[in-house]
Amino acid sequence: MQTNRNENQWDKLLQIRTAGRDDSRADAYRYPYEPTPYPVLERLAGSGLIRKENTLLDYGCGKGRVDFFMSWQTRCLSIGIEYDERLYERAMENKGTSVSAGRVDLECISAEIFSVPADVDRIYFFNPFSQEILHRVISRVLESYYEAPRNILLFFYYPSDEYISFLMTVDELLFREELSCMDLFPDENPRERIVIFEIGFEIGRIREKEKREKN
Repeated sequence: MQTNRNENQWDKLLQIRTAGRDDSRADAYRYPYEPTPYPVLERLAGSGLIRKENTLLDYGCGKGRVDFFMSWQTRCLSIGIEYDERLYERAMENKGTSVSAGRVDLECISAEIFSVPADVDRIYFFNPFSQEILHRVISRVLESYYEAPRNILLFFYYPSDEYISFLMTVDELLFREELSCMDLFPDENPRERIVIFEIGFEIGRIREKEKREKN
């Protein structure tokens, strides 16, 4: 359910400090830190797609807003990874005070070399890095899937056309649905959405059927 809490009220409730954009270490490959708006996270939490039994991986977690909010709201476990040491330190400060700290792990590591744990089955992206890095990250996710087959949902908030075009070419990924967030903001920007892809046991069967139908 959506609430009328603003950004500062949510931070206060969760006992964290995550507001503010930070582009001090942004470059052509790693994009600025900008926290996902709380109304978007409320919509994601209310979708029922992330539950207590899930483990959420947040790429480019910054100060940890997604991790602390989702673990508090859905009771899931959350792993946030961040390459910027200064932002990671801020996230760790939040972990020291957050009401949901016990369900959140944080690591300071580059996304493209991070080995995805076998229990991760939900993954979140808010344009943390370039398409080149995304290619390598998806390869890491697929390595983890093949080592420990399971159903995995990938959530892409405010995705670029380049992101979507690439994701649609990955055989192991299947577009599942999208959660529109346009109504949450006044300008009705069509990019205000969470696009959801799936990796799982049924994908191979579906792809094989598609090939047969083409032939």
